[in-house]
Amino acid sequence: MVDQPLTSRGAATYKRILEVATQEFAEHGIAGARIERIVAAARTNKAQLYAYFGSKEGLFDAIFFGSLERIVNVVPIDATDLADWAVRLYDEYLRRPDLIRLATWARLERRPTGHLVDDPNRLDDGKLRAIADAQTAGLVREGDPFDLMAMVIAMSMAWSPVSNVYAATAQEPPELHEQRRALLRESVRRATTAG
Repeated sequence: MVDQPLTSRGAATYKRILEVATQEFAEHGIAGARIERIVAAARTNKAQLYAYFGSKEGLFDAIFFGSLERIVNVVPIDATDLADWAVRLYDEYLRRPDLIRLATWARLERRPTGHLVDDPNRLDDGKLRAIADAQTAGLVREGDPFDLMAMVIAMSMAWSPVSNVYAATAQEPPELHEQRRALLRESVRRATTAG
């Protein structure tokens, strides 16, 4: 929503709003998040927030699409080693549990079926091409590249903050995470390797 370059003070306020709102939305969802709590914690006011983001939904969108881009950039796919990609996703969920919670709220409150976001915002074209190329090279099993990607992501989320079985935290013993990484790596390798 910001059309003009921000001053350094404005940029700092913008960043504080994003940081506070990320936690607010991750904890309470879109419907449960409160602008009053966000502006109080970010040390700003509603007028400033609305000038930057237009609405509560616009603020959520800025955070949510930023989180999708972060995952793509921080955990780029390596279709020649989908098992390693799954483990790196697992580690990112430990570092930033708020990111996976934001996606879950978007699923619960906005898109209960189908793709999580509209086609122009999916950011998975590169991942799907990489999987298709690995299939052509005989490294990855046959199947729809999207379905393979979805399966690997789901496997990587087995212990994520949105698991309906068990949610892991970064504070657990390192050896426990190593056991999970080894199981995840081997399971994804078996599920996706050609032949």
